[in-house]
Amino acid sequence: RGLGSSARRAREDSWLKSLFVRKVDPRKDAHSNLLAKRETSSLYKLQFHNVKPECLEAYNKLCQEVLPKIHEEKHYPCALVGTWNTWYGEQDQAVHLWRYEGGYPALNEVMSKLRQNKEFTEFRKERGNMLLSRKNQLLLEFSFWNEPVPRDGPNIYELRSYQLRPGTMIEWGNYWARAIRFRQDSNEAVGGFFSQIGQLYMVHHLWAYKDLQTREDIRNAAWHKPGWDELVYYTVPTNQEMESRIMIPLKISPLQ
Repeated sequence: RGLGSSARRAREDSWLKSLFVRKVDPRKDAHSNLLAKRETSSLYKLQFHNVKPECLEAYNKLCQEVLPKIHEEKHYPCALVGTWNTWYGEQDQAVHLWRYEGGYPALNEVMSKLRQNKEFTEFRKERGNMLLSRKNQLLLEFSFWNEPVPRDGPNIYELRSYQLRPGTMIEWGNYWARAIRFRQDSNEAVGGFFSQIGQLYMVHHLWAYKDLQTREDIRNAAWHKPGWDELVYYTVPTNQEMESRIMIPLKISPLQ
């Protein structure tokens, strides 16, 4: 009886462990190496500034006066990709996207130069008095997305942000490497990024449209293309949260 009882307990322990312990297939490389563009080493910074409602006009004016001058230096490995105000979504919000050509060393170089830039120091101090909160993320761009390049306007921009379930980034990338082909006919795809520092397992897709009705027409047209519905179906389970911002570019934005 003692031997039978011991064997039964051993089987029960094994069964209980199987509920909580799962084998994980080892990754042969980091997400950043598997999903990011290998031909470039660009790092992107996405900034969200929540501005005091009464200060938004002054904030925009200050940014448009100071930011272009700060980045006029030729040997400055940083470029403003786009700058916007949120139109639909979180209100009184400014969104800035920067590119650092050369990755983390370029970021460190820029930060070091800015600390010695008196005009930028004064700009940050004045800007800080206008803000309620701010956050940023460091991003890499997906290898299968367009390179974000300046474009003429007028356009509205949609920033679609996805909080993925941990462990699903590779799966997401595999599906969207095929899905992006359905969304390039009208040149609406601007850029696709995934986070490295800040809020993790975040994906951002940036789109450009002439207006809200054009956005609706283009998105509806995708559902008539064979295969789009299947790819959407398989990516939905990877998401925890989704957010859409409709944004208007400032006058200094290279993306108009």
